[in-house]
Amino acid sequence: MICGNTADLRELPEAIRGWAEGAGLEEIGRAAPFDLLTGRFEVPDNNPAGVIASEWQWLLKDADDADWPQYRALIGSAHAEPKLRRLYPFTSHWALSFSNTPFSLFSPPFVSIDSPWGTGDYTIKEWWGGPALHHVTTAAEAIAIAVDRIPATLLQPSSKSPAQDS
Repeated sequence: MICGNTADLRELPEAIRGWAEGAGLEEIGRAAPFDLLTGRFEVPDNNPAGVIASEWQWLLKDADDADWPQYRALIGSAHAEPKLRRLYPFTSHWALSFSNTPFSLFSPPFVSIDSPWGTGDYTIKEWWGGPALHHVTTAAEAIAIAVDRIPATLLQPSSKSPAQDS
């Protein structure tokens, strides 16, 4: 629920104290003298559309803070695609995958995208540990393949949710 980076461990006590004393995530974030990612899963009533939108915002912030341009491009390209933006995004081993619900990951698996570190290709698999199905040079190509792989059952129209507008 909290993630951050600091090169100075003396900056940690305020965040730790807030956590130990039961402060809310927003309050802990304000107390930390370094950039602290919060807001993940802070959704009233665990509304699925709200949880999906919250996770997208967290992934965008995390990718923006990462020293990894290819990962940043992957997350940004995925978020720009409305059909993917309505799905729950999650990462495992830095590979981006999607679920139709935030409450049941890995079901049904249809795509996992590894972003290259440095040079190399984006690798598209059906699931994280599966065999490579495609290698492409750009995040946009990887996202186009991901969209083509979305099962028809996940493309069924539903009422517009906040996740679609994020």
